[in-house]
Amino acid sequence: MTRRAVVIGTGHYLPERVVENAEFEDKLDTTDEWIRSRSGIERRHFAAEDETTSDMATKAAEAALKDAGLEADDIDAIVLATSTADLTFPSAATMVQAALGMTKGFAFDIQAVCAGFVYALSNANALIASGQANRVLVIGAETFSRIMDWTDRSTCVLFGDGAGALLLEAQDLTGTNTDRGILATDLNSDGKYKDLLYVDGGVSQRTTGYLRMQGNQVFRHAVEKLAKTANTALEKTGLGSDDVDWVVPHQANIRIIQGTAKKMGLPMDKVVVTVQDHGNTSAASIPLALSVGNARGQIKEGDLVVTEAIGGGLAWGAVVLRW
Repeated sequence: MTRRAVVIGTGHYLPERVVENAEFEDKLDTTDEWIRSRSGIERRHFAAEDETTSDMATKAAEAALKDAGLEADDIDAIVLATSTADLTFPSAATMVQAALGMTKGFAFDIQAVCAGFVYALSNANALIASGQANRVLVIGAETFSRIMDWTDRSTCVLFGDGAGALLLEAQDLTGTNTDRGILATDLNSDGKYKDLLYVDGGVSQRTTGYLRMQGNQVFRHAVEKLAKTANTALEKTGLGSDDVDWVVPHQANIRIIQGTAKKMGLPMDKVVVTVQDHGNTSAASIPLALSVGNARGQIKEGDLVVTEAIGGGLAWGAVVLRW
């Protein structure tokens, strides 16, 4: 028997404010058509002035708990992926723990930018596989609208805010690739590419900073590295692209999503796409898409799902799981 981390609940939250592409036309040298053609994005959500990352994460977590029919004290840990935590410390995860009324266990943040949720899933899987936790709430939540340079049309039109959550439960299964749950993970980083995607400020520099990106270079690395990490994770399970029911990628750019699917030899009708409605929500994008795909009835029990993401660092990785 093998101890697997099985998805038993999903949930997501999007801020009330919806920002259509047309809103940028009065402020920037851009158009709805320009944004759509280069990114596939049509709209995104922005957090309210008094709405924080932990607020959104809590609402997504509550939805995932409700979906699973569980209460906060039924879980042992919270792993929250974010690059836009409320405070320098404590972690946003501990704020979610308090807001949920969870009186036991532990909570911590993971920061791997857009790859954060893949890293969080991998860590949660390790906690369950090692016996340190039986149920783990894994959350991705971001308020990237707080770190946008609103004069930079190449970046500020791409990002949005939101949160998504998965609830994982330990189950003793056969140890084969027919099991439900997380079957394999693959994580990577290469710090020499820092200048391709970063925020030009931080605590030790005593500044907040804005997001900066070399979009063409990020695109070039993304398609190659995402397809490779997805195939590497699949190889660890003894499965291949033909076995995949759904790819649920980081929702950064429709051209990256299409290019990665093509490189993997998969048609777009096997890809869950939400980028048109949410924009790039960084670490929140995969759990948002998983929750939406589950709510739509696209992803069904027993389906083989591949998630992959790349973000600043550069950091990238993939997770293969059976729903």
